[in-house]
Amino acid sequence: MNNAKQTVGTPLWASGDLNGFFGLFSNSLTNFLTAVGLLSGIAMPGDIVFGKIVPGAALSIALGNFILGWFARRMSVKENRSDVTAMPYGLSVPHYFAVALAVILPTYAATGDWTVAWATGVVWNLIEGIIMLVGAFVGPTLKKHIPRSAMLGALAGFALTFISGVPMGEVFGAPYIGLVCFIILMVGWLAHKRLPFNMPAGAFAILVGTVIAWATGYLQPADVTAAVQDFGIPIPGVTVNLFGMGFAQIAPFLPAAIPLGIYDFLESLDNLESADAAGEHYPVALCMSIPAILTILGACIGSVFPTIIYIGHPGWKATGARVGYSFLTGAAILVLSFTGLLALVSAVIPLVALLPILIYIGMVIGNQAFSTAKPRHIPAIVLAFLPYIGSFLAGKIDSTITAVNSALAAAGSNITVAISDIATEGVVNVTNAVMSGNGVPYLGWMRLSKGDIIIAMLLASIVIYVIDKHYLKAAIYCAIGAVLSFFGIIHAATFGINVGPAVTMGYLGMAIVLVVMTYYRKQDNVLDPEVLAEEAAAHHE
Repeated sequence: MNNAKQTVGTPLWASGDLNGFFGLFSNSLTNFLTAVGLLSGIAMPGDIVFGKIVPGAALSIALGNFILGWFARRMSVKENRSDVTAMPYGLSVPHYFAVALAVILPTYAATGDWTVAWATGVVWNLIEGIIMLVGAFVGPTLKKHIPRSAMLGALAGFALTFISGVPMGEVFGAPYIGLVCFIILMVGWLAHKRLPFNMPAGAFAILVGTVIAWATGYLQPADVTAAVQDFGIPIPGVTVNLFGMGFAQIAPFLPAAIPLGIYDFLESLDNLESADAAGEHYPVALCMSIPAILTILGACIGSVFPTIIYIGHPGWKATGARVGYSFLTGAAILVLSFTGLLALVSAVIPLVALLPILIYIGMVIGNQAFSTAKPRHIPAIVLAFLPYIGSFLAGKIDSTITAVNSALAAAGSNITVAISDIATEGVVNVTNAVMSGNGVPYLGWMRLSKGDIIIAMLLASIVIYVIDKHYLKAAIYCAIGAVLSFFGIIHAATFGINVGPAVTMGYLGMAIVLVVMTYYRKQDNVLDPEVLAEEAAAHHE
């Protein structure tokens, strides 16, 4: 009887936390190395990248992991549970591409000053944090009005396209390493088979992959030697004094900053909904304010990278991770970043051995979306995948054109290639009509890429309400789509007035059809008993 009254909560370390650590840490490390690599790739000086940006970003990542781990532990004690899993946390993936290539690099090209370019990136980060903080307070309201299947479908679409899809391609780039690591994870995490030496599946897969990589010459000692030379102890400093320089340059980049900030708080909201579906009901506004505040803090100490609540909670929970994996991940990021060992780890462990973990996460997120959805809503979940596929394809076309233009410039050519319907001297234009005529609807994919997470939830919500015969609610979401596209928040590269008239008219056309259907043959609009029962239960709650 005494044991029944005792409130212990989730232990600070569980056996599954080692699995979770290798998974979350490798995910965080991969994103961190990619973000830093982008800055190094545009030739940003190392003293700024490794001496200023890295320690600031590392501190914001570590604090997020510590705080969310503490949140989970506190909730487990309050609810007398031993199985609570902390929300994963790290850098926002789309942002480090955007800030490096679309903010810092253009600013340097215009000013020739890396300090000014860095300051602009810092201010960009500050603005993203402010937008996310506003989103934290509207998040609970959005959660009430966006169907769960729409949020989980949007999350699954992002996971399968970007979190798992790209790594799958990389795995098959070195299949003798990647596939071996992948199948070890499947055996350990899906079949729950005990592995040699009782090692966690994540750790065993990384160990085997690393051995194969060194044995086959995939990794080279020269890379380790180069990484050791970066050893140092950087100390983050206050960079509020950079705000003036940054704000002076930020205006051209604001049209992209706002939708990306919205993207971040919506992704955090989706990920909290994913945890909610797994039985863990974190306070939405409070949790969403953590990445916002830490992103603002990061900007104040030199970071240019926003942070978010990560995708993957159900996956880590399924591996047995609880709260310890979050604390250990934060500590490991701090140690690597503040000792110069960040580059050394990437030189010793092959990236392709880590990527199967991301494939697994996408599989689990996709499974959650379908298994928790009402069967009649599954078509809407499938629809939520399509904006991400369009976004992925448009992005690859854009990056290919960039690579072609770089090659032409390197060869001394003054000719550039562009996809445009407007003739420009010195530019080889490929028109949208030509692209579409060859089975490549670039214009449509490009429109889907602008605000893809918003578009995915919007379209899925419309279809869910149509399925449930709530035609007026669906029409309202169509009207929302019309307003967002009218101002360029979605489906357009820039903000403005009536920037996407064709898309706006499309949404308005859908709204008109749905309003007509509301009153046409009203006797057909009787809800199914199952829907009525669900709505009565929801109203009672």
